[in-house]
Amino acid sequence: PALRRPGRFDREIEVGVPDKQGRKEILQIHTRGMPIEPDFRKGDVKRILEELKQDDRFREAVERVLKKIDETPDRDNEIKKLLKEADEDGRLYEEVKNRLIDLLLEELAEKTHGFVGADLAALAREAAMAALRRLIEEGKIDFEAETIPKEVLEELKVTRRDFYEALKMVEPSALREVLLEVPNVRWEDIGGLEDVKQQLREAVEWPLKYPEAFMAMGINPPKGILLYGPPGTGKTLLAKAVATESEANFIGIRGPEVLSKWVGESEKNIREIFRKARQAAPTVIFIDEIDAIAPRRGTDVNRVTDRLINQLLTEMDGIEENSGVVVIAATNRPDILDPALLRPGRFDRLILVPAPDEKARLEIFKVHTRNVPLAEDVSREELAKRTEGYTGADIEAVVREAALNAMRRAIAEGVIKPGTRASEIRQKVKVTMKDFEEALKKVGPSVSKEMMEYYRKIEETLKKGRAELTRENRDREVL
Repeated sequence: PALRRPGRFDREIEVGVPDKQGRKEILQIHTRGMPIEPDFRKGDVKRILEELKQDDRFREAVERVLKKIDETPDRDNEIKKLLKEADEDGRLYEEVKNRLIDLLLEELAEKTHGFVGADLAALAREAAMAALRRLIEEGKIDFEAETIPKEVLEELKVTRRDFYEALKMVEPSALREVLLEVPNVRWEDIGGLEDVKQQLREAVEWPLKYPEAFMAMGINPPKGILLYGPPGTGKTLLAKAVATESEANFIGIRGPEVLSKWVGESEKNIREIFRKARQAAPTVIFIDEIDAIAPRRGTDVNRVTDRLINQLLTEMDGIEENSGVVVIAATNRPDILDPALLRPGRFDRLILVPAPDEKARLEIFKVHTRNVPLAEDVSREELAKRTEGYTGADIEAVVREAALNAMRRAIAEGVIKPGTRASEIRQKVKVTMKDFEEALKKVGPSVSKEMMEYYRKIEETLKKGRAELTRENRDREVL
């Protein structure tokens, strides 16, 4: 503190993580001398040409291109040729190319949440290396030669694909100390649960994609969402899908992983996770099995979880509106959670993820069998009818077991041998309805009617009032 008083360090200036506009400007600096070759997609080119119609320098050339562009194939070389032939000096082509590069950098700026200047410099460098590796793989660069021929250097172009390859290798500095997961789960990978998906879109995607709309309406987005329901219903998948669709960073932790035998270490873990999430915003923090770290206070003799709950409450209260950090938690036991966590302002949305109904089970079967070679006698509709009480995880296990049955049969008959190509196996081996029937004998339902009724009662209790849930649970324990 003595160093920070006036007369020593008079001013303290925080250099924060750049926003989208800042990231775009940093990328422009680091790609200034880079030979970028953008994608000449017809839709993007037409939008740019419509804007350039207002400019007297390009009006005539633009009108000539617009007359022909609809008949031109949507291939880069064809579009480039059309633009180059539009005027004698190639000014229109250069202008469109520069604007397409600007669009590419804007697209990259949107996808690089939490990146600082050094990260963006590394991204540009890695993209250039990807372009160089491509020429090496094509055999156009001879390592024994003293110089690289001029014509080869002219071919060295950094494309959109190179930048996306670089994104797989460069991550935000702020998240290097925590386990950063890049989920690749989309809404279409999750069968059914349309109502739950919509609620998650509204709570997580909309605030990140349309912050101006929330500002205009004078409301703040939810800070936390609690997903509860029977095991295997897809709570973790939903959290990953919402992170992917909203293009947010994803930090996944399990409740027991946070706990430490050292005093104060568990609280420090929570504090660090939230600090990193704020630095790399927008971020989705997913806490699986939250009931392990946040049971009702007063139930732990050693008071470890009490201190952990206090820290979690402090961090959730510290999430500023529109900060870009959203907490999603999942549990099978919402009735044992501390009531302070369930109040609005912390976990604003409490969403039941139920066992799928027949329509949802059909969608889940479609998702899990889309890459499985099925015989003509397989009826997914019939399977959906026969799997009442099965969760998404159960249905995945049924499909896997049925495919294994078909494999066992094919190996026993000598159809599949070591070295048999995958394309040949797909043609000769089919999963039949009998395979599914055998699988259903081995894999049973996880959710009984009584269990689902239990979660429905919890949902009804939560609608009456969140405090009722813990009061009912406490009364049940006393009795």
